[in-house]
Amino acid sequence: MNKIVKITIDGVECMSERGQHIIDAAKENGIYIPSLCNFPGVSPKGSCRICTVRVNGKLMTSCTTPVSEGMQIENNVDDINELRKSIIELLFVEGNHFCPGCEKSGSCELQALAYRFRIAVPRYPYFFPVRKVDASHPRIIKEQNRCILCKRCIRGIKDDKGRSIFAYRRRSSRVEVGVDSKLGKELTKERAEKAMEICPVGSILVKEKGFSTPMGARKFDHKPIGSDIEDLSIVK
Repeated sequence: MNKIVKITIDGVECMSERGQHIIDAAKENGIYIPSLCNFPGVSPKGSCRICTVRVNGKLMTSCTTPVSEGMQIENNVDDINELRKSIIELLFVEGNHFCPGCEKSGSCELQALAYRFRIAVPRYPYFFPVRKVDASHPRIIKEQNRCILCKRCIRGIKDDKGRSIFAYRRRSSRVEVGVDSKLGKELTKERAEKAMEICPVGSILVKEKGFSTPMGARKFDHKPIGSDIEDLSIVK
């Protein structure tokens, strides 16, 4: 039997099972912690750092940190929100994101977080990297310009033998997520759909399915990101 522990998030007393990750414990208590790399059913890695919170005075990623009795957690506070905003801005300038022309616009988590944190124009200069669109695979298009290297597809999309269909290639500023040339050809329709769903941005697209959901009917067109968890009246 799992032990129930008591924690505090932004001064609110919460109950959770011991060992549950902070981000999941917060969600169960109606508190939203933003993230881009975390996804239900996929082992957390703390890649994006957007879910960073302060635990007993120390900064930690909430998707990888288990709760324990008496934890004092700061989440929706000015300095941490500013840190998250900076990361989101860096993701925008590091790639080539043109939201009006993106198939994922309205369902993109990066775009939705930019709205949440009221980002109009990033404070950093744009890199404008030269990246190719990989359409060599039978079922999907890999749009490298939109990829944020969150590893969701690497961790969540595997074949029947447990082999990752997606993987990092190259190094340093040239690193990108590629598709295994052999396994990519064996990618099923169901796994291709899941890969597109698991990607938080518009970097993985199923061929011949662009713009299947009309503007105005997409995921975040009527409900901002996090609104299914929290009371938006308390968001700073």
